[in-house]
Amino acid sequence: MILIRVMGGLGNQMQQFALYEKLRSMGREAKLDLSWFHKENQKGVAAPRELELTRFTGLTIEACTNAERDRFLNRGPLAKALLTLWNGAPVFTEREMYHPEIFDFTEKYIEGYFACEKYYADRLPVLRDLFVFPAAARQERQLANTELMNEMEERHSVSVHVRRGDYLSKDNAALFGNITTDAYYESAMAIFIAREPRTHFYLFSDDPAYVKEKYPNRDRFTVVEGNAGRESMLDMQLMSHCHGNICANSTFSFWGARLNPHPDKVTMRPLVMRNNQPAEPGRMHELWAGWTLIDNTGRVV
Repeated sequence: MILIRVMGGLGNQMQQFALYEKLRSMGREAKLDLSWFHKENQKGVAAPRELELTRFTGLTIEACTNAERDRFLNRGPLAKALLTLWNGAPVFTEREMYHPEIFDFTEKYIEGYFACEKYYADRLPVLRDLFVFPAAARQERQLANTELMNEMEERHSVSVHVRRGDYLSKDNAALFGNITTDAYYESAMAIFIAREPRTHFYLFSDDPAYVKEKYPNRDRFTVVEGNAGRESMLDMQLMSHCHGNICANSTFSFWGARLNPHPDKVTMRPLVMRNNQPAEPGRMHELWAGWTLIDNTGRVV
């Protein structure tokens, strides 16, 4: 049996589910460990989260039992030694962008975020069918979202994700800052405009006041607002209805692009996800096949 620890925000949870779905498609017995979200385990977490996978409509999640988790995490010294001798260390922790050895595991507890597209690229059509977004609680909000999705489908639309908020904090700036720079966004937008001068950009941000001031031309830009709290995930649904996607270094907008079903879509992301993770362009193109990669100087690599 393979257990995958689910943790983090919505985008990370979707990646862990995607790996789970991939392994199950290969005939592996895989389950998800959801215990990270238990109230007692959230007390010491720097950024507490809720289990958002369950908000997707009809998504089937097979969670492990405490006994199944303890089989890997709470074995006695002798049992752990025997398991290690037979199958290697019982716990595997992601340390690189891509670990192909995961697909050879049969008995393992796996933890990581698995952002790399190559893990489950071939399963994205299936995942698009599985990740069914709920309707907004208020009818007027749902009607507004539906009108916006129809508008995005009918015009040359591109989503742009500008993440600020927690990325600007002292603790996170060194790790996530200076990646999606002004030069990054200007270059990405210029590519779309060169291809289609009528391109209209839909801006998604946790700082709408900033993007309104930064991009004031309403003939070219629409700032998307209205989906908040538990319904923030509906912004991801809106992103997926655009014909192109410019992502931040954020798994949320990665999934907005991944769920985009348009066969002629163009998806763009920053070359690096975080500043402590080296990214060699040739390797990144292998791991993110079909994506346009742009560095923080605005150079397409």
